[in-house]
Amino acid sequence: MRQIVLDTETTGLEPKDGHRIIEIGCVELVGRKLTGNTFHQYLQPGREIDPGAIEVHGITNEFLADKPVFEDVVDDFVEFIRGAELVIHNAPFDVGFINHELQLCDHGIQVADICGVLDTLKMARRMHAGQKNNLDALCKRYMIDNSSRDLHGALLDAEILADVYLAMTGGQVTLSLGDGEESASGAHLAQPVRRLDSDRPALRVIHPDSDELAAHDACIENLSKAAGGQAIWQKDSTH
Repeated sequence: MRQIVLDTETTGLEPKDGHRIIEIGCVELVGRKLTGNTFHQYLQPGREIDPGAIEVHGITNEFLADKPVFEDVVDDFVEFIRGAELVIHNAPFDVGFINHELQLCDHGIQVADICGVLDTLKMARRMHAGQKNNLDALCKRYMIDNSSRDLHGALLDAEILADVYLAMTGGQVTLSLGDGEESASGAHLAQPVRRLDSDRPALRVIHPDSDELAAHDACIENLSKAAGGQAIWQKDSTH
């Protein structure tokens, strides 16, 4: 599966109030691995940035003065995301802004026409109900390094979200009992299977005594009563 982890920065909170995208950041995952392919673009929005938004992302009107407008990069952007599943934290916000920009430049498509969308905020709220689930909280929960995130930035946040998403959805992929080498990322490296000698002494078999057998039978009887029928182990008369 090809996935694009995406984030945007904007001039404000609502496209219906005329706010625009000023930065798009995307990183590509294929088969749950970062490929190194990215899409990153600052955009000149044609309007002033709200002071509150500048406090969040630090992008100023002066910085964007010579940047391209969305219409100049839309074809490259659409080609980059086409056919992928977008992974976005609070997807309605970013998708709403992208659809607004596509409409303004009369591109003729919306995100749903070319991409699937996975909302990691919705996913996190299911997994961690009643807890904080913003990106910083998830980084802390999954031990993702976000020390460079003094301000929001679309590409940086997309890179961090990719790590968070992989941690959220990865589960346990290896079993480590604490011995063996570790990789630079802290993951234990697989060790060769150690074969036992064929002429080794036979393993000692310890049989249960009468008290242990009686305790076992009582436990099975309790399980059978709780299940409302005969426990499967009672079908075998041998111990």
